[in-house]
Amino acid sequence: MKKIKFLFKFFRNKYFWRGTALISVWLLLVIIACNVQVTKETKKLLYNDIAAVPSHKVGLLLGTNPYLKNGNPNKYFTYRIEAAVALYEAGKIEYILVSGDNHTRGYNEPEEMKQALIGKGIPEKRIILDYAGFRTLDSVVRAKDVFGYEQFIIISQQFHNERALFLARHNNIEAVGFNAEDVTAYYGLKTRIREYLARTKLFLDLQWGVKPKFRN
Repeated sequence: MKKIKFLFKFFRNKYFWRGTALISVWLLLVIIACNVQVTKETKKLLYNDIAAVPSHKVGLLLGTNPYLKNGNPNKYFTYRIEAAVALYEAGKIEYILVSGDNHTRGYNEPEEMKQALIGKGIPEKRIILDYAGFRTLDSVVRAKDVFGYEQFIIISQQFHNERALFLARHNNIEAVGFNAEDVTAYYGLKTRIREYLARTKLFLDLQWGVKPKFRN
């Protein structure tokens, strides 16, 4: 009973709520600052017009699940496939490095994307798979350290490309981004919220020198 009374009194303390409010505002400002910095540093590296994209040997296609939790097709997946195919057919890339998560036998983003690309007419010999792209950091850094590509086009939605390009710049990789078609604000609300937090974590990863889970 004494503990309950103490907690009740503690949470009624005005200094507790003032401190909580200050910390919340500070965290919000940090999140905003991280997002602004990522967008600012990468805006000149992004392309929406396929005719304007400089040609590269490889396009790095960032993986995602082909289906949502409710079983419906994932539009992020569909639009990224379409963007990669468009780049290949326009002669902007010769190979597609598909990097995604394959942490279990039953979950294989690279293989799903490979089959989707083949279904769209991309020759299998032009598709390279990276099964250890567990995070965007892993996908970008492994493209250089494991596969030997220091220049490439990153293929994903713009918000994702911005973070990937920021990582590339800070790992001495010369990359540009081609923006796949985006989804509606309502459809992608949860993803966008996660992206704000991911960008904040991005700065912590760079500060702490976080490396890909597998580097070979």
